[in-house]
Amino acid sequence: MTTLELLSAREVVTRFGDCVELVPMDPNFHDISVGLYERDGISTVWTFSRRPGVDDRMRDIVDRLVKLGGMEIADAWNRLRFPCGHVHTRPLKFLTTAAIERTAERDRPEELQIKDSKSNLTIDMTGEQDGNRHVYRISTTGEAKNPALRLRAIIAGFVRYGEMEKLDDSTITFSCGQRHDGLARLILPYSRNISAVEDAMEADALRGQMTTSTLGFAST
Repeated sequence: MTTLELLSAREVVTRFGDCVELVPMDPNFHDISVGLYERDGISTVWTFSRRPGVDDRMRDIVDRLVKLGGMEIADAWNRLRFPCGHVHTRPLKFLTTAAIERTAERDRPEELQIKDSKSNLTIDMTGEQDGNRHVYRISTTGEAKNPALRLRAIIAGFVRYGEMEKLDDSTITFSCGQRHDGLARLILPYSRNISAVEDAMEADALRGQMTTSTLGFAST
């Protein structure tokens, strides 16, 4: 018997806020749909499925949101927030997908380094405290036709997908000014190729719309 209440889609939105991310098919649990809802800085993990074992699956997702993104439990086991008090909506979308799909590349938030997808460069990210804010410095090593131009494009990717602020040509920070190594690690792969990520996000959004309109968030 699940501890999740039986609620309609309208009741879920009324109680937990807007759905900021919907994974229409959980590949690790019977292809159920899983949503993340946000209100007043609190994010709620929710599914309309009532399959046996769904509670354990939701708790696993919650644990991974904590592990991968540095979130913390709020006022209930399936309700979380960032310690800084900010929502970080765009990074939260990527975090939710990573937590549900268990993407192996994103399971190592301590590693702030990755190979570039468009050159032979290696992208390195280092974090440090700078006054009252935590900043991340981006550098590249290796060969490329125009490494400075490539670095600017990568910085633009962090600004776009991490909702980060550019401080100079190689330094960025989260809008809250706090340390978020887990989120930075999750955004790192996306920063390399804006056009490809945009196409993937558009496809995911379309699948989510089809799920909500055709299934009506019905239990599976």
